[in-house]
Amino acid sequence: MNKIKAVIIEDENPAARLLDKMLKELRPEWEIVILPGIVDEAVKWFSCNPHPDVIFLDIHLLNGNSFRFIEQAKPDSMIIFTTAYDEYAIRAFSVNSIDYLLKPIHKERLAESIAKFERLYHKEIKEYKQLLDIQNVLQQLSDNARKYRTRFLITYRDSFMTLQVSDIAYFYTENKITFAKTYHNKSYSIDISLNKPEEQLDGHSFFRVNRQFIVSANAIKKVEPYFLNKVRIQVEPPYEGNIQVSRERVTALKVWLNY
Repeated sequence: MNKIKAVIIEDENPAARLLDKMLKELRPEWEIVILPGIVDEAVKWFSCNPHPDVIFLDIHLLNGNSFRFIEQAKPDSMIIFTTAYDEYAIRAFSVNSIDYLLKPIHKERLAESIAKFERLYHKEIKEYKQLLDIQNVLQQLSDNARKYRTRFLITYRDSFMTLQVSDIAYFYTENKITFAKTYHNKSYSIDISLNKPEEQLDGHSFFRVNRQFIVSANAIKKVEPYFLNKVRIQVEPPYEGNIQVSRERVTALKVWLNY
């Protein structure tokens, strides 16, 4: 395989640097260029330079969206989208592109996208474009508001009640049961795995810090160093044990907190 050329177009500098770092760790032989997440500047670069093999493209750019960039630049590149849309909202979108990466981007998920790109790389770009309906899908996403889960129906005292997402400080699991802790320091069991809230909640407000916890930004009271380059977070209402963030997730956590 020839040396792969990749371009990152991202409107958040910390997110662009994090993606660049992960790409260099996974594919050190690639040539990677970071472009500002500004439609006009990205279009100008594509008009003056050979188009890369793959673009990591944020859906929402600083002065427009990626639909406008694609329409003007007409890139001869395969595209992997990066997005803060929840997975449910872009399920149809995923079948119209190589792949998408949900922010904050996990290194394991990025590796899967790279592998998918490499499987398609030897195919003709023309054949790829025939399968791709990027513009129609982007237009549909631009026209529709983001939809995130706003409440949970839970069993409470032999009846049912609704628990508003805005009242939840964090989710956690104990003995394979998922709980939601509210800001009023009450815990409610939720009859789903922790993976479901991660898919359905607004990624700007909630973050999966490890296998056991999803926390709201408003619930984080303190972030402090811990052993082996990990960090530990303190939440309000407090949790009795330690909430640790692995060193692989620390950078993503910092980027998320800086949104």
